Amino acid sequence: MRVLVAAASRHHGTREIAEAIATGLIRRGFETDAVPVEHVTTLDGYDAVVLGSAVYMGRWLGEARRFAQIHTSALGMMPVWLFSSGPVGPADHPIPPGTPADVPVLMRLTQAIDHRTFPGRLDMRRLHFAERAAVRTIHAPEGDSRDWDAVDRFAAEIADELRGAHVAA
Repeated sequence: MRVLVAAASRHHGTREIAEAIATGLIRRGFETDAVPVEHVTTLDGYDAVVLGSAVYMGRWLGEARRFAQIHTSALGMMPVWLFSSGPVGPADHPIPPGTPADVPVLMRLTQAIDHRTFPGRLDMRRLHFAERAAVRTIHAPEGDSRDWDAVDRFAAEIADELRGAHVAA
């Protein structure tokens, strides 16, 4: 079974989460490719997709939304999982409530099995001027809040689901 893990990432933090999910799936016996979403032109040859995006101002990046729209038919024919990377800050820092605005529509569009939100990474040195201004406005804490154990648990859940679907087929 071959799995595509595709993610839209502005400053590589979400791409690193996608790579960790792919590594977890490979470790569990799945042939897996981690690819920036903008480099994917076809889903031919894949049996499942994990699609993710960084979240800015409560929304997925445009290239991830476009990917889901362009590949709607193919995604509807295979198992799909979604993940978001966006809230930042330590575990005791209050995470903004709610799901990114796009996710309910994307869940329906892709017929995704599940969606997971992971804390992200904020490195002010990587941001453009407008991004730094926005971050200061909302008082987002700088640092790497990604929970690699949670990412690996998500990969394990996907692997378990894929094994179950493969046995049922």
